[in-house]
Amino acid sequence: MAQGSGGGFGRRSLLQGAAAGSVALALPTLSCAAPAQARSGRPSADWGVQVGDVTTSSGLVWVRSDRPARMVVQTAATESFRGARSWRGPVIGPDTDFTGLTSLHGLPSGEQIHYRVLLADPDDPRRTGEPVSGTFRTAPTGRRADLRFHWSGDLAGQGWGINPDRGGYRIYEDMRRRNPDFFLCSGDNIYADSPIPERVTLPDGRVWRNVTTEEKSKVAETLAEFRGAFRYNLLDDHLRRFNAQVPTITQWDDHEVHNNWYPGQLLDDDRYTEKDTDVLSARSLRAFSEYFPIRTLRPDRGGRVYRVVRHGPLLDVFVLDMRRYRNANSPGRQTDDPQGILGAEQLRWLKRELSRSQAVWKVIASDMPLGLVVPDGKTDFEAVAQGDPGAPLGRELQMAELLRHIKHDRITGTVWLTTDVHYTSAQHYAPERAAFKDFEPFWEFVSGPLNAGGFQALKLDGTFGPAQPFIKAPDRANTSPAESPQYFGEVDIDGGSGELTVRLRQEGGQVLFSKVLQPGRVGQ
Repeated sequence: MAQGSGGGFGRRSLLQGAAAGSVALALPTLSCAAPAQARSGRPSADWGVQVGDVTTSSGLVWVRSDRPARMVVQTAATESFRGARSWRGPVIGPDTDFTGLTSLHGLPSGEQIHYRVLLADPDDPRRTGEPVSGTFRTAPTGRRADLRFHWSGDLAGQGWGINPDRGGYRIYEDMRRRNPDFFLCSGDNIYADSPIPERVTLPDGRVWRNVTTEEKSKVAETLAEFRGAFRYNLLDDHLRRFNAQVPTITQWDDHEVHNNWYPGQLLDDDRYTEKDTDVLSARSLRAFSEYFPIRTLRPDRGGRVYRVVRHGPLLDVFVLDMRRYRNANSPGRQTDDPQGILGAEQLRWLKRELSRSQAVWKVIASDMPLGLVVPDGKTDFEAVAQGDPGAPLGRELQMAELLRHIKHDRITGTVWLTTDVHYTSAQHYAPERAAFKDFEPFWEFVSGPLNAGGFQALKLDGTFGPAQPFIKAPDRANTSPAESPQYFGEVDIDGGSGELTVRLRQEGGQVLFSKVLQPGRVGQ
């Protein structure tokens, strides 16, 4: 697929070289606490590198230092770095937990970019640490190049963390070997509300062991604890190697703060001394912005998670934020609900950007499913659906407005991708099965978790007429990754025909379900 569309750009040799190394868990030899500024020696970047929000000509590079340092990025067309171009980045220090971002622009489209990050002593630029290298491919400006990407979410959830006996987060190696152009993480990058214990006894008597850190020994409340939760996942060798070779598009969901949180909520959770979710979410969002390269959410500028990432003429990815602007979880029976799950401003943005999009395919990256009934306690609901199969009510009203807009504005090629529910499934929505009929058919695909507990299947809500041709879920709650497969989704877009193929895969790469969609249609 994508690796064959651009000729001999050297990425295959890099992948083979990485694969030839040990695939066992290898933790960085560093402290999880804040760096000691008085430490002697040169700056080090043991947490690896990342690139995010790549377009036809740009990308955003991330690194973390072990002390104050000047970030410098070099880019080149080959692994030799002959004729490299240098990008002077910021001086990074404790105000961003020693993380830094450097924006690359004016890059050639459809080309493999090799980059390396150097960290220099701010007082002596000649004193640099060992460079840390990575690679990514910019989006093409022409339609002939094939495209592949993966999506999933939910990492280190329910106390299932980095298990050295299993080799850590093995699913990242499965995805890396398939050489995607990018990875869409649909949220729950951390579980701030789920401490990581040293060991858990499984129902069959086996013992699950976790790598542990001080910050992950309790729920995250302080900024330092949120930072530590994001940092925890970077202890995994598979994830760091994946980050160095696959750029990301990242969104967030509830567990970046607390299960099922919404703005204005006061937690009824005895584990917390700070119970105001507005305070907790602000701290989490700051740490989130420090640990992921997101162009609309800079640590020094605030900003927003929702955005559109344009990946050439074949694809636009519309990244939603169903957390920061939602109303309170409720029984969802309102007959008027302008705020809904997106907020009025984000809905206007989404309708406007979908109408402007010229891409063949418009992927709507939704951090929550549309037609699956996700409960929050005995009477309230967490997502869009609330179990009433009749006319739209509550948050469904906002989704009905969006689906009506897609139909009447003749917006073609929309596909919904999501995670959240800890199993994998495919839903097809059609007006002839629905109570609300003013929309065109569309598909929604669910995949995940990456490394978290598996949960039973949820009920379908008939308002938008979903049918479920495929589902795979465990039969009990919180099955460990040792008992239930972990999942990721794969999307291939053929540069010649424009066909889009979705494959739902499980850990190890096995295809569980596939669906081919044709371009240029309002409904499928």
